[in-house]
Amino acid sequence: MVASVSGHEHGGPPGLRSVLARHHDFRRLFTGNSISLLGSSVTTVALPLTAVVQLHASPAQMGYLGAATLLPHLVLGLPAGVWVDRMPYRRVLVIADLVRVPLLAAIPVLAMAGWLRMWQLYVVAAAVGVGGLFESVAAQSFIPRLVPRRQLLPANSVLMLSNATVATTGSASGGMIVALLGGPAALFVDALSFLAAGIWKARIRDSGAVSAPPRERRLWRDVLEGTRAVLGHDIIRAVTVAATVGALAGQLQAVVMVLYLVRDLGLSSGLIGVVIAVGGAAGILGAALASPITRRLGPGPTFIAGMFLSSVSGVTIAMADRPRHFVWVLAVLVAGQILYGVGPSLFGVNQQTFRQALIAPELLSRANATWRFLIYGMQPLGALLGGMLATMLSLQGTLMAGSALMLAGTGIAALSPLRSLRELP
Repeated sequence: MVASVSGHEHGGPPGLRSVLARHHDFRRLFTGNSISLLGSSVTTVALPLTAVVQLHASPAQMGYLGAATLLPHLVLGLPAGVWVDRMPYRRVLVIADLVRVPLLAAIPVLAMAGWLRMWQLYVVAAAVGVGGLFESVAAQSFIPRLVPRRQLLPANSVLMLSNATVATTGSASGGMIVALLGGPAALFVDALSFLAAGIWKARIRDSGAVSAPPRERRLWRDVLEGTRAVLGHDIIRAVTVAATVGALAGQLQAVVMVLYLVRDLGLSSGLIGVVIAVGGAAGILGAALASPITRRLGPGPTFIAGMFLSSVSGVTIAMADRPRHFVWVLAVLVAGQILYGVGPSLFGVNQQTFRQALIAPELLSRANATWRFLIYGMQPLGALLGGMLATMLSLQGTLMAGSALMLAGTGIAALSPLRSLRELP
């Protein structure tokens, strides 16, 4: 798949494979990022299973565990960009990986000793979330240092392709590891993955130090500068507002999706797994096609097209409820999942490229942190809103309401300068 979009051989934009071959430091970042993502996919399965099987967690406790992973983005999302800005990116990446090693490795040790408690899982989940926040901000800000500006799109595409592939295969691998070793022992595998990822990233030759004129440093003034960099630029503002509305709508749909598949459609666990896997495979396809589609349509129209496909996916899945023939249900769900997988890849690659290409390097980490604060800050609100709508309307109606809200975000993007943006300014 990567080879099929490898780009032009002579003078054209470099493709996914060539950007890895030409830039050794970027390849080291890509490899380390892929390893840590694979480990994180194991944690996504192993941590909640440890809570349920080992500690017999209640539904409320599982909710607290899920909230603990998002809490760092809400509490530290804005200042994280300032703190990342004050250190070399390579150092932030390595520290973010290595501090997670003893945290995750402590879980199986505590479990074997019989000392494991839920509050310890909350602490580990929150701390691992902090590491993930700093790693993401630093990595997204580091990429423009490691590849030339004209190669940002294929660089982001290859990272998105890796993310989609790992998300699709990693959870399945995590399930098998948990089945073989148990939840706590599987977390030790994740700890080893972060150790390996930190070693790979330490081999990056560019330290990633941002050179900026010396001045008095004040936390909230620096935070406001990053926020202005996002909201003060016409293109970045349109992208951010549209993505924020999309994140709210996406989480609104996510909290009712499994309930809809089980209660309204009566699907078995095996079929639900197949449907979810289709969405993951479509995400891989979308990431592979993001670069050539963007070169053909332009970054602005591709971003809008990705938002639109994501919006239509919820309506499509909601249509599976009638008629209730198995073939119809499965066909509609597969179509909806393909839209759900391809759409985010198209707009996700481009929104990251916009920030990297249009925001000054000394402001980039703060701008990335502002973006993560807004996007991840909307997700808990979307989850609450989804639960309320499902209670007042129906599961099917909630899916359609989420699509309508996401279409509003698409409209914001379509009415902005993005609609005519055929190439980066």
